[in-house]
Amino acid sequence: MAAHKTLADYLATVPNLVDDLRTGLLSVADACREIATLVDRAPINGQLGALQQSNVQGEEQKALDVASNDVFLELCGAHPQFAALGSEEMDDHWARPGHESGPYLLVFDPLDGSSNIEVSMAVGSIFSILPRDPARIGSPVEQAEFLQTGSNQVAAGYALYGSQTLLVFSCGAGVVGFTLDRARGEWLLTHPELKVPARSSEYAINAAHRRHWSSGVRAFVEACEAGAEGPIGKDRNMRWTGAMVAEIHRILVRGGLFIYPSDSRPGHGSGKLRLLYECSPAGWLMAQAGGAAIGDDGPVLDIIPHKLHQRTAIALGSAEEVARFEGYLRG
Repeated sequence: MAAHKTLADYLATVPNLVDDLRTGLLSVADACREIATLVDRAPINGQLGALQQSNVQGEEQKALDVASNDVFLELCGAHPQFAALGSEEMDDHWARPGHESGPYLLVFDPLDGSSNIEVSMAVGSIFSILPRDPARIGSPVEQAEFLQTGSNQVAAGYALYGSQTLLVFSCGAGVVGFTLDRARGEWLLTHPELKVPARSSEYAINAAHRRHWSSGVRAFVEACEAGAEGPIGKDRNMRWTGAMVAEIHRILVRGGLFIYPSDSRPGHGSGKLRLLYECSPAGWLMAQAGGAAIGDDGPVLDIIPHKLHQRTAIALGSAEEVARFEGYLRG
């Protein structure tokens, strides 16, 4: 069996990848490797449960949410390439004094799907790296600097802590995947070119919220449920993992569609998932892998954010499936 290329070796061969971005990506990989160990040892370390506190979105924080966030701050925040970091678990962005000359910003959800921890289902981390305006480099970071469209990203990806620990990302030249070799502590290239399959019989949506959906979303799901006898003319399987990262990875491997729509529940009129550190990186990966991602009003990568924790609806996956869903969404 041919030897697998390590992450460091791979990054050294990527054309036009600047050293600062290479170093930043390696620090994210180090953080994800450390979080993988935290996830493995959560029952032993007593970190399965929730804390008596909430994050800025009003969501209950798990012990591992906070511990994973601390890992990102410690390992990625130590690198001067990142002038500031933004996280689902922090009200405002965080910056280490002396890093004002860093050319990049890092935003992330340190532990996506943390409600899966107690039942040993897949969880993940998702991240996005944004460039700073050259005119701002050397000055303290202002929150407005984070408010960039997804098309501005220079790299984005996720780690999936499941049956294997995977690191999947793109720095603008396709999507690649690495598997953590725990014996060596190395990320090894196992998925050199991930492409979204054009067709699939799978779609993912949380059907518990059906009564709150718009008529377009409901009509699409009913068409899927009608199977081969319905308007789509094909039997479908519904999937739902409770972790966006796991859904993204399934689509990169098997195709299909993931939908988290806006709905009529209080606070969900614009969707639930966060734009900057969940939907934008997901959309970036879909675009790089030949898929698509839309919000309520068009491509996710074109949405202009107005605040750090802005929410959005999203549908992502095979371009053909996204286009079909969008047709139902628009009536």
